Amino acid sequence: MKRRILTHLVLSLLLTALPMIPALAARGTEGTDAMEAEMPEFVEFTMESEPSEPDDQPPFLVLDAAGGEVMEVPVRDYVIGAVCAEMPASFEPEALKAQAVAAHTYAHRLMLLAEGNTDESLKGAHFSNDSSRYQTYYTDAQIREAFGMHYDAYYGKIASAVDAVLGEILTYEEEPIIAAFHAMSGGMTESAEHVWGREVDYLVPVDSSPDTQAPLFEQTAVFSAQEVQEKLESARDGLFLSGEPEDWLQIAEVSDSGTVLRLDAGSSIFTGSEIRSIFSLRSAVFSVAYEDGAFTFTTKGYGHNVGMSQYGANAMALDGKNYREILQYYYPDTELTELW
Repeated sequence: MKRRILTHLVLSLLLTALPMIPALAARGTEGTDAMEAEMPEFVEFTMESEPSEPDDQPPFLVLDAAGGEVMEVPVRDYVIGAVCAEMPASFEPEALKAQAVAAHTYAHRLMLLAEGNTDESLKGAHFSNDSSRYQTYYTDAQIREAFGMHYDAYYGKIASAVDAVLGEILTYEEEPIIAAFHAMSGGMTESAEHVWGREVDYLVPVDSSPDTQAPLFEQTAVFSAQEVQEKLESARDGLFLSGEPEDWLQIAEVSDSGTVLRLDAGSSIFTGSEIRSIFSLRSAVFSVAYEDGAFTFTTKGYGHNVGMSQYGANAMALDGKNYREILQYYYPDTELTELW
């Protein structure tokens, strides 16, 4: 049976990152944040695909950002490598399955978009392993380095989760979705419109209150008044901060999910995402205070806050929910579609 991918304007996954959603990666450090953009690119595509057997699936073409060579990576290997890089192996199997579906959907969608891609820097690849722009992918050597003595147990656990869902991706109106995910929300996920400036029917706010119990949920970043002035004036031509420092920064608008939508700095206006990028904050859900010559930004959550919260997914799994329920919750009105 032929499956037609409907044509319409969609939000490309070729998004430059702020970074991509920082998750606590399997190696125990914070990894990359899936799909965080300074400015989303809207593209149009029409593709057709035929269901086939797993062995008939073409490999993903992945540009090695470090070496410059295009790697042919079998679908299973890619999804395993992406899950190893993007979600802690300690997470529940159902959360790992949900992550596997999101990672596969992400890559499959980029593969479809690649036919009309004119980005010469990709050298014909579908996407890159550059974690500042794309979903992170680990080769087996990188997985071994990350897991160390736990390689056999952790790899086996993740591979088992991937194998259970490998033929499935998420679709909306017969198209692979923009499978955005992040480490943890500020307690409620965010609308794509507030982050990327465009509504996406299935990237809407949902309650994710278990995130508030995640490690490092609330963090602070402190900058001297001079640092704040230099960073902001460097980021915006014509901006000059004068007067008393306590009057420099005013949060003027915040979304229902807590994302700063507008911050006034002198005569200039910034979005929370812009401030997050300028000061390398963990999220755009923040408050700011001035005292004793320094500005303190207090952030909640980690990542762009859109789509699936990884810690929220794990909390749901711990509560007995399966991967289908997790995906339906964080990507409402989407469908699981079998590619084979």
